[in-house]
Amino acid sequence: MNIYSAIITLILVMDPLGNVPVFLSILNKIDVKKRQYIIFRETFIAFIILLIFLFFGKYILQSMNISSPALGISGGMILFLIAIKMIFPSEEHVTRSAHVGEPFIVPLAIPLVAGPSALAFVMLLANQDPRHIWLWAFALLIASLTTTVILMFANTLRKILGDRGLTAIERLMGMILTTMAVQMFLTGLQEFFHFH
Repeated sequence: MNIYSAIITLILVMDPLGNVPVFLSILNKIDVKKRQYIIFRETFIAFIILLIFLFFGKYILQSMNISSPALGISGGMILFLIAIKMIFPSEEHVTRSAHVGEPFIVPLAIPLVAGPSALAFVMLLANQDPRHIWLWAFALLIASLTTTVILMFANTLRKILGDRGLTAIERLMGMILTTMAVQMFLTGLQEFFHFH
């Protein structure tokens, strides 16, 4: 894998376009200027977390006796639950999110930006080609900056696409995330049971 494909894949797994409706929903009651600060802070936190997993993910998992299949299975389950909420948003969930107050780390940084697939992918990059780890760190930086810029312009995207357009994107991304979640879960089971 080269740096260009790494950047594109990281942007896809961080899913900034799919996260636009969720970010706008959670930050709906917060002042626009403060909202921009929160988006920058949360994407920066997500970048730091992904960077930690890029450099130390393998050792973190080893120290906690967490195997690669366990990471795949649990990651698939979490991603599936997020996808279901995107496809079938409940009024109760939206109302609760709007009154929780200012979010910190959860759910914006984790699991929306630095989600299970992003964490798994950076660890995969580090394990497959550790000699180029600084190149992967640069790719992660570019992908994080791209994600931040897209989310900063969330309101503009809402004006261009409208609520229906954003809802359609959210549900489409939810469908894609569902298939990713199922695949991650099945891969974890395959590794655990040593199926070929």
